[in-house]
Amino acid sequence: MAARSVRRLGRGLSLGSLCFRGSSRVFSTAAQQRSTGDECGPEDPHDEPKHPLSDCAIKHKAIKLEEQVRDLTERYRKALADSENVRRRTQKFVEDAKLFGIQSFCRDLVEVADILEKTAESAAEEAEPSNPNPTLKKIYEGLSLIEAKLQSVFAKHGLQKMNPVGGKYDPYDHEIVCHVPAEGMQPGTIALVTQDGYKLHGRTIRHALVGVAVESQE
Repeated sequence: MAARSVRRLGRGLSLGSLCFRGSSRVFSTAAQQRSTGDECGPEDPHDEPKHPLSDCAIKHKAIKLEEQVRDLTERYRKALADSENVRRRTQKFVEDAKLFGIQSFCRDLVEVADILEKTAESAAEEAEPSNPNPTLKKIYEGLSLIEAKLQSVFAKHGLQKMNPVGGKYDPYDHEIVCHVPAEGMQPGTIALVTQDGYKLHGRTIRHALVGVAVESQE
């Protein structure tokens, strides 16, 4: 009897041990599943896809983009216009520099022309037909040729002498040095020239010194 009781007790202990092992395995598997479930929990809300923009928001954004395009286009056109204006001004400046670069030189050269003209006039007075001196006559002829050639060179480079006698007074071209009685001339017109004026390509580089006719006071 004692031996049977011992054998039954041993079997019970073996079955208990097996049950305990099975239970522990079940608990271990459940724990692993819970652990795995925790690791594979719900995704971060920040990683969720964003909702698409509404039609109103898209239209509003399109309007803003159109306004930006118009603004940039207007700025581009203004920049092109400014660039063209700068190019034209630069071109005009270069052309003027080519035309009027000799302006100072011409001012000095017309003074030489004045001296030559006065010398030729003096020689002409001395070389009158009543004076038989052939040397003065040759000097006068030579001075006349030089003066004519000089005026031809002036005209070639755009330098022209004014001939204002009989014309209207122009403050941009003339400078009044005296008034003379209007004898057969309309008052306000130029009666005489004491110093010739010159223009370079239409621009006055030296004013003509003139006498203007005025009504005589009786």
